[in-house]
Amino acid sequence: MPSQPNPANPTRLDSAEERRTRILDAAEACFVRHGFHRATMQDVAAEAGMSPGNLYRYFPSKDAIVAGLAERDRAAVAEDFSGIETAPDLMQAFAALAQRHLAEAPAEKAVLCLEMWAEATRNPAMAAICRDFEREIAARLSGLYRRQQARAVQPIPGADPEALARLVMVMADGLLVRRALSPDFAPGPVIDAMLTLIGAALEGRFDPTGAVPSTLPSHPEPAR
Repeated sequence: MPSQPNPANPTRLDSAEERRTRILDAAEACFVRHGFHRATMQDVAAEAGMSPGNLYRYFPSKDAIVAGLAERDRAAVAEDFSGIETAPDLMQAFAALAQRHLAEAPAEKAVLCLEMWAEATRNPAMAAICRDFEREIAARLSGLYRRQQARAVQPIPGADPEALARLVMVMADGLLVRRALSPDFAPGPVIDAMLTLIGAALEGRFDPTGAVPSTLPSHPEPAR
């Protein structure tokens, strides 16, 4: 088992944390390079510059490594959203977050997401990790939109926070897929369109549930 906190010897804890970080970074590199299914614990150990036996002291399996990666990402997401929630301009802060994660992050991060999603289709443990992470993102997004609605002078009809969160997550997933598969893909215009859609929904000009406004005909009459 990894070293436990020792008040008399704080460097022991720092060493354990540094090794865990090194292993997780190495695992990301191996999963991107070889694919999750083909990457082995020996590959991760070699990438991290340690023996397989030492690696197993920290992570007993690839699933445990993935759980560690998910926990690290979850902590980063919590920090990101806490920054947005306290920002004076919520939409501007959200736009910066989208730009950082969907456009500026290395394309390898997008490839890693695809590897995880593919493995989740056949690995129940991976599927549970992905599902829990997505639920947390959805809850944070819908809470963010609900908070923005509360700032409005008057109640805004038709902007369902949960439906908007689902739609934004689907768009973000599509952006990651494009970045992973198309090196020349430029995510900027799509991010701009996504932000425009969010703004329209929060202002009541777009219904994210997909309902057709009653004032508009669902099937316009053809021109005569």
